[in-house]
Amino acid sequence: MEIAVSDVGEIKVVRIEGKLDTQSSPDAQTQLTQLIDQGATKLVVNFEKLDYISSAGLRILLAAAKQLKSNSGELRICGLNEVVQEVFDISGFTTILTVTKTEPEALEGF
Repeated sequence: MEIAVSDVGEIKVVRIEGKLDTQSSPDAQTQLTQLIDQGATKLVVNFEKLDYISSAGLRILLAAAKQLKSNSGELRICGLNEVVQEVFDISGFTTILTVTKTEPEALEGF
């Protein structure tokens, strides 16, 4: 798994590539927590290059979303492929989190 972070104005865009599973989730959680602890309140997680997400990956997204919400922030997800979209649909995460098709859509109206 690879993680890249960039700034689009006051929004942090996190691009995760590879697999977000039990092995890689701790690294991703550390990265997201650090961003939030450093004051980020607007996060977009771009999964365009994510091949797979497990329940461990979903848990870290939920934790980050809750942490952001308590800081009056928001987490948005974009770029889900068919496999990841199916996991989000089955788990109900598409109703819990803001999920968009593209990064520009996720950035819009933040």
